[in-house]
Amino acid sequence: MWPAGAALSQQEFCAHVRSEGTRLYRDLPWRGIDDAYGVLVSEVMLQQTQVKRVLGRWEHFMGMFPTPDALAAAAPADVLAEWQGLGYNRRALALKRAAEECSQHHAGALPVGVDALQQLPGIGPATAAGITAFARNQRAVYIETNVRTVFLHLLFPDEEAVPDKQLEPLVAACCPPAGQVRAWYYALLDVGAHLKSQVTNPSRRSAHYTRQSAFEGSRRQKRAELVRIVLACPGIALGQAAKRLDAEERAAGRDAVDPQLFASIVADLTREGFFREEDGKLFA
Repeated sequence: MWPAGAALSQQEFCAHVRSEGTRLYRDLPWRGIDDAYGVLVSEVMLQQTQVKRVLGRWEHFMGMFPTPDALAAAAPADVLAEWQGLGYNRRALALKRAAEECSQHHAGALPVGVDALQQLPGIGPATAAGITAFARNQRAVYIETNVRTVFLHLLFPDEEAVPDKQLEPLVAACCPPAGQVRAWYYALLDVGAHLKSQVTNPSRRSAHYTRQSAFEGSRRQKRAELVRIVLACPGIALGQAAKRLDAEERAAGRDAVDPQLFASIVADLTREGFFREEDGKLFA
């Protein structure tokens, strides 16, 4: 199972990660908690978002929506308003849908086990494993960018396009018994984050690595701006929303938004549940 020719044995690898993890440990507010919902919120916020941007935001979100029941009962507009600045707004709606499922079918709690967690809307293997490992301190195969970074850097320094299927048995083999899992993955995350600051990001050699497209001027940027416009002015007329979006684009030195593109963005956001259209007006 262990890669032939690896510079470190499994025992040496684990010892190195534990030692470096102790040295590089980050004391983050969502660590060391047994609240599965709180861990879920942190995992969703941290998807494609830097830790420094999540600090403070997680605490405030948990203060506003401290339980799945509270988030399920909240208005989508309030959830989206609280999410502004974190990016990828659809994550907020997916999180709310998961909370609604917990409130309606799981007595206001997250189900136990990776398979059960993946039945919730928007929760994939990594998020389910993160909840299991961090909130419940139980064994799970948790693979995200920082974990990939450590395994690729130390065990596959010269290989390209390494698939997660190749890493999964190694991650599973290194995962300690229940009760020690949380600390082990904290160490992997902290070592991985440090490595990215020291060397060319090893996770780029993952088969699953994709370079994030530029945000400014993109459709994604226009979507986010339109959501902000509607949140600030609920009931705004479609034409007025288009004018405000055009004004934002011109202020940034870009052309006005093509009417067909605007209509397409409105249709997408309405279908995805960001807001609704009534009598030519948009409501969050």
